[in-house]
Amino acid sequence: MKVSLGPKCAALPLPAFLVGTYDGNGNPNVMTAAWGGILSSDPPAAGVSVRPTRLTFDGISANKAFTVSVPSIPLVAETDYCGIVSGYQHNKFGESYLTPVPSTLVKAPYPDECPLVMECRLHKTLELGSHVLFVGHILNVLAEETVLTDGEIDTLKTNPVVYGPDQGYFSLGEKVAKAFSVGKKLFRGRGE
Repeated sequence: MKVSLGPKCAALPLPAFLVGTYDGNGNPNVMTAAWGGILSSDPPAAGVSVRPTRLTFDGISANKAFTVSVPSIPLVAETDYCGIVSGYQHNKFGESYLTPVPSTLVKAPYPDECPLVMECRLHKTLELGSHVLFVGHILNVLAEETVLTDGEIDTLKTNPVVYGPDQGYFSLGEKVAKAFSVGKKLFRGRGE
């Protein structure tokens, strides 16, 4: 029997993205965001939700750009740090020992240590309540060669940090099935 928990954020797992921006003085800033994901495949788009009180909010609004990086498990402490201190009071890149790299396509930095980066140009914003959703067109994806298999992103090699609504960071387990394939056994003679 299911128990009603009321309205709450319960999707899981959530990404633990590192969102890169520049502040008003051109200093690199990075923030951890769990409220985000891929929003469209054509054109490719990603979104992150940010509170208006965050420096990242100001950076995206001013520069009309951001990066979304996927940190790997060895970066879990850095990922957490970038989510618990404010860019208004802290140089998060410097204090976390992450290396800011300027995007060549958008006015935003990304952490060099992350194996996967999406460079995004701001497309739309949507006020949702406590957060504003920033939708960006993905202009380019950068991936370390070590996380590719046959030229494609390999999820397990990327070893991403994921977040749970129980305030924990997790790693992914094994691949359990091939997408767009395992469900075909349920067609049962329907011509597929």
